Amino acid sequence: MREDDPICPLCARPIPPQAPQSLHHLVPKLRGGKGGPTVLLHQICHNEIHAVLSEADLARSYATMDALRAHPHLARFISWIAKRPPEFHGKTTGGRRAWKRRR
Repeated sequence: MREDDPICPLCARPIPPQAPQSLHHLVPKLRGGKGGPTVLLHQICHNEIHAVLSEADLARSYATMDALRAHPHLARFISWIAKRPPEFHGKTTGGRRAWKRRR
């Protein structure tokens, strides 16, 4: 971990160069966010966002980092992931969306 590593705006942990990472469009591209603001996240954080929220939900109610951090499921995820090292990457547990597909 280096002092100049970017900080994940969801979990507030550093993102070291070797950690899986990706850009998240605050407004999904298919919902008018193409060319809009993006944030660099740990891949596990990005996966969790998309496992829990639909693109419609993201565009309508969760287009800011503050709104994402306030979501009850993501708040529990953030508490859990904060205890892991910055380079940690594991299986995405899924959430509401995964449950709906299994019905």
